[in-house]
Amino acid sequence: MALVEVEQLEKIYPLGGNAFGGKAKGEVRAVDGVSLTIEAGETLGLVGESGSGKSTLGRLILRLIEPTSGVVRFDGRDLTSLSSREMRRARRDMQIVFQDPFGSLDPRFTVEQIITEPLVIHERLDRKTLRQRAEELIRAVGLDASALPRFAHEFSGGQRQRIGIARALALRPRFIVADEPVSALDVSVGAQIVNLLRDLQREFSLTYLFISHSMPVVRYLATRIAVMHHGKLVEMGRTEQITSAPRHDYTRTLLNATPEIRF
Repeated sequence: MALVEVEQLEKIYPLGGNAFGGKAKGEVRAVDGVSLTIEAGETLGLVGESGSGKSTLGRLILRLIEPTSGVVRFDGRDLTSLSSREMRRARRDMQIVFQDPFGSLDPRFTVEQIITEPLVIHERLDRKTLRQRAEELIRAVGLDASALPRFAHEFSGGQRQRIGIARALALRPRFIVADEPVSALDVSVGAQIVNLLRDLQREFSLTYLFISHSMPVVRYLATRIAVMHHGKLVEMGRTEQITSAPRHDYTRTLLNATPEIRF
């Protein structure tokens, strides 16, 4: 059963113009007529080079940015028709893990505050319950509860990404967009994070859109692969089919461009 359905999604940015009302000189189609589905419980790997539109697509699906046209459905519900208040409630089921583990965490907050912020916003929980939830979440991502009173700058990049993942899990979402979550990490630490995401998927019954420029990472984690190039999906299919018998020249280029990674 499809949990996420995307139909003819577009995001167009005007090119040129100025702050005084000058006309745009053209347009950039960051996402150009993309349609896809993500089945409940699977990992769809979205792969492409920098600038291909894959991160924009992930944010469009979550309505972190508004589409120019097209439809996004989550569990049969049209997200593009929801009001701001309705969308805020819907986001309990949809979260994002960002690429940059250094810039995505508030440096003024303790780890406990970072993790429990979504719970404070969406749920009315007493202080003791918030603490218990924070301890459960930080342990789920492989860190100790002693991390909770500390600040993000006291941790390594891999540890910060674990904290970001714990925050994304706080509301028990069903769907997570993981936007290049290991690209800012070294290979060994990135492999640990990928394996953590795999374990958490089973533990929390998660569905992933995993965005990456690395075909080996996507090959390891994804059930299916979608290849994006210049804002369009150029190929999509089962991981085995895409990696063993690619049909598009760009897919073959991606497969040949990245060395193998051991997980």
